[in-house]
Amino acid sequence: MSDPDAVRILLVDDQALIRVGFRMMLDAEPGFAVVGEAADGAQAVADVDRLRPDVVLMDVRMPGMDGIAATAEIVRRSPSCRVLVLTTFDLDEYAFGAIRAGAAGFLLKDAERVELISAIRAVHAGEATLTPRVTRRMLELMTEMQESPARPDLDALTEREQDVLAAIARGLTNSEIASELFLSESTVKTHVGRVLTKLPARDRVHAVLIAHGLATPEAGGGDR
Repeated sequence: MSDPDAVRILLVDDQALIRVGFRMMLDAEPGFAVVGEAADGAQAVADVDRLRPDVVLMDVRMPGMDGIAATAEIVRRSPSCRVLVLTTFDLDEYAFGAIRAGAAGFLLKDAERVELISAIRAVHAGEATLTPRVTRRMLELMTEMQESPARPDLDALTEREQDVLAAIARGLTNSEIASELFLSESTVKTHVGRVLTKLPARDRVHAVLIAHGLATPEAGGGDR
């Protein structure tokens, strides 16, 4: 009998063997349900409309509509659906393209099983996840752009909210931020929500990109 509370997952990859491998892995994980497979971006968009998955595992390089374009369309049409981009290509253009398109995370296909499972659970819970190399590169770009005139004015954030934003940029979870700043986790969640509202940003990764001039704010604010 299917679990009504299971995380509904759509697999998107142009290679059938890749999809089979991911399906076998995820079907064996309690609390997960693979509800469909797509071989290209256009099919993925249609399947999201039809199947209403919670999380999409999205390949980048596919015939026709690629994963970046599909991610942007899915986020536009189904804001509650979270997209986790998986690729064998460890290149900045794909990672940042995916994030700008609205992806909740970016991982390489050679990530360990536990890392993939953790990433799916994180994005489903509303968090964002990036492979460590991408996080390091993002921080490098942020450092290079510290004096950029395109960097937005952060005066709207309180000192504590700026502390929280800086911790988010380092990849810390809410519990880790709470421990470092000597706050309760519920207080951290409140601060994160205020940061997203004030910038405004759709999620934590988007907030960091906005703060450092790598992305533009959401029109009218993002989803909380």
